Amino acid sequence: MKVQALIDALSLQPFHLARPQEEITGGYCGDLLSWVMGRAPAGAAWMTIMSNANVAAVASLTDVACIILAEGVQPEPDLLAKAQAHDINLLGSGAGSYEIAIQLAALLGTAL
Repeated sequence: MKVQALIDALSLQPFHLARPQEEITGGYCGDLLSWVMGRAPAGAAWMTIMSNANVAAVASLTDVACIILAEGVQPEPDLLAKAQAHDINLLGSGAGSYEIAIQLAALLGTAL
């Protein structure tokens, strides 16, 4: 599934959409950045409530397809600037990570 298709399917808010055709191969939920850095798979849609600039660094290191800020979290200005500078897809949703993960799994045809 492409990032743009996920945006359309889940009515996500794009804060920065650098690579709409990036392929999403799975999902990852996590807020402890050091944990995410060592475990998030490349190509994942990463769901988090963290919104500081370090999120962009972790996204770059893990090569996730996109970051989804859950629960209505807005990106801090430094995060938005880093996402723009490093071509990171940064999206938002009012839903919680669990709800987004369930919907993503259904769209990808995978089990949680």
